Amino acid sequence: MKIKNTILLIVALLTVSVGIVACIPSFTLNGAPIDYNVYKTVRVSNFPIRAALVYPPLEQTFENELLNYITRNTRLQTVDGASDLNIEGEITQYYLTPQAVTEDAYASKTRLTIGVRVKYTDNKADGKDIDQTFTAYRDFDSSQMLTDVQDQLCQEISEELVQLIFNATLGNW
Repeated sequence: MKIKNTILLIVALLTVSVGIVACIPSFTLNGAPIDYNVYKTVRVSNFPIRAALVYPPLEQTFENELLNYITRNTRLQTVDGASDLNIEGEITQYYLTPQAVTEDAYASKTRLTIGVRVKYTDNKADGKDIDQTFTAYRDFDSSQMLTDVQDQLCQEISEELVQLIFNATLGNW
């Protein structure tokens, strides 16, 4: 009798646990909700630097990151001519500001901020176009020279900006 009750209990628990697992919804947040029957191509234009302070490698770093992210997360073909979707813009902000001022009036941290104005055009549907500025920043210790951390900071900020831009345009968030 004990063995029979134990077996019934095990079967009941397995049934409940399988039922619970089967009811858990699954979501993926990588990629984009793009109708690939409608959208096949995207054109990503150059993003020239129009900021007062210019760091020339930033343009290429940002453009490469944007193209790579789109390639990894969509099935859209990138083209140079006419396309279903266009992403263009300019780097409008690149500046430093002191942060965390100490008691002797020196900044212990410095913030590098980068802003990108993006114009997104959906050539297949009206009302989905975007013209918006996205900004991101990183703080670094003021004892470090900007030239020593600039490449790493620009890469990190570019990655964040690309995610923001992707979510607002192709990610349709």
